[in-house]
Amino acid sequence: MNDEIKMSVSSMTGTKDKKSLYVMFQDSTRMAEFELPEYKVVYNKGFSNEELNLLKDYAKNQTDHIHKLSKNINPINAMMKDRQ
Repeated sequence: MNDEIKMSVSSMTGTKDKKSLYVMFQDSTRMAEFELPEYKVVYNKGFSNEELNLLKDYAKNQTDHIHKLSKNINPINAMMKDRQ
């Protein structure tokens, strides 16, 4: 893997019964997106299966941190900042 892989986290989405969030890992040429809590790969461009497993393990080990990040995201505020 490249030295610098960035992680992006979505806000919580879904219904009352099934909530999900999405975690994206990317570098300059590759991108992979996982749906949590299932850790299902929903998109992959360029990462090998071994690398995907490493990213999935990282997400599993950082679940608490990822959920905290997700809870602090306010999509309305993010859209408003883009308009300023």
